[in-house]
Amino acid sequence: MTIPNIITLIRVVLIPVFVAVYFLDWKWAHQAAAFIFWLAAITDWFDGYLARKLNQTTAFGAFLDPVADKLIVAVALLMLAHTYQDPWITIPAVLLTAREVFVSSLREWMAESGKRDVVQVSFIGKAKTMAQMLALIGLLSELEVFMGIPIYWVTLGYILLFIATVLSVWSLIIYLKAAKQYLIDASKLEE
Repeated sequence: MTIPNIITLIRVVLIPVFVAVYFLDWKWAHQAAAFIFWLAAITDWFDGYLARKLNQTTAFGAFLDPVADKLIVAVALLMLAHTYQDPWITIPAVLLTAREVFVSSLREWMAESGKRDVVQVSFIGKAKTMAQMLALIGLLSELEVFMGIPIYWVTLGYILLFIATVLSVWSLIIYLKAAKQYLIDASKLEE
């Protein structure tokens, strides 16, 4: 068990804590849950950095890290769709979740075909992740004013959620174009 893997496991353990805190009947519950989500997002960067820096990359870590990311994001999107009950949140939540499932499946299939490098994370995918994480923090926190100062976190969250959704669809198209020939060849083999 390496330090980066322990950090990734902590992120997985934070998921039920994040959910429980969010639904507490407490004035600052949503802000506390947004902080836990932020902490989990930071550990995602930190475990990858440590794995490379300490030369502790493992097959288990390579598997668990994206799973932990997808789980906490999917849970957050589901909670926001429930909380806001607004199509401007629900539709992006569905698109983002569907894209994550599709791209994860595509990457797994390509890896089994020995072509994992074809669908590696792109810059657009990384930009989508950044916009998505910031959007989720803002929307989870439900803060528009902090200590009397207007900060418009929710408004910014909506904007970033739309940006993340556009980038998500864009990156999906990039991944599909990269894998197109392999998908066509595979379908021909099955005929």
